[in-house]
Amino acid sequence: QVQLVESGGGLVQAGGSLRLSCAASGRTFSSYAMGWFRQAPGKEREFVAAISWNGGSTYYADSVKGRFTISRANAKNTVYLQMNSLKPEDTAVYYCARAQRYYTSSYYYDYDYWGQGTQVTVSS
Repeated sequence: QVQLVESGGGLVQAGGSLRLSCAASGRTFSSYAMGWFRQAPGKEREFVAAISWNGGSTYYADSVKGRFTISRANAKNTVYLQMNSLKPEDTAVYYCARAQRYYTSSYYYDYDYWGQGTQVTVSS
């Protein structure tokens, strides 16, 4: 069983930064790609970013490209999402997830384990 625990969310002003972390249990963390998704009130869950098993490949939604950076530390079983130049429209619950494969994917059905989410609120 894999458990994912996100942290680092909070309230920030527009233009500010936050760094989300996702700590994973289990010994196979480094064998799988990881991703971040988000869900705003009244909206569907959407893809944010993904990173391959070894960090060699990353993929971003157009809405966050150039502002967000996904990274991972396999020795620590942790994946990160550095969020800069935050906008009010980035407000959402952010979820990390483990992919069922080693390469990146933007499709939620390619992910089999999910964290409980962390709230990010960006004020204008």
